[in-house]
Amino acid sequence: MAWSYNPESGAAKDVVRLLIGDTDQDDPNNQIFEDEELDQFLAMEDNAVKLASAQALDTMASLEAMIQKKIRILDLTTDGPAVAAELRARAMELRNQFYGGSNDLPQSATLVVDQNTYEEAIARANIGLG
Repeated sequence: MAWSYNPESGAAKDVVRLLIGDTDQDDPNNQIFEDEELDQFLAMEDNAVKLASAQALDTMASLEAMIQKKIRILDLTTDGPAVAAELRARAMELRNQFYGGSNDLPQSATLVVDQNTYEEAIARANIGLG
């Protein structure tokens, strides 16, 4: 797998890298996503750069929360969940930019875990309760 970044190219992958801050060309330890992974985010979002960037940020947030957790040792504190929350907020900001700040974004979500909650979600959607 490869990692590349050319901010002058205008290529979708490079714009995604710019939006998510994955631009450190000097230190391979600071590089987050491989080119092929960014290509997957772009493919999942029909090449919509801001939506692909939001997916990448959501992935980073999940990893941050899993790996860092909230740890306090002596005077050192890490707060993975707080970092994850910031990443998710940035992802939502990019989605809002893509949708033009409109109300096209879901205002709520329903967790569907079985046939009953599925039918309830469909019924709520059909009568406009969201």
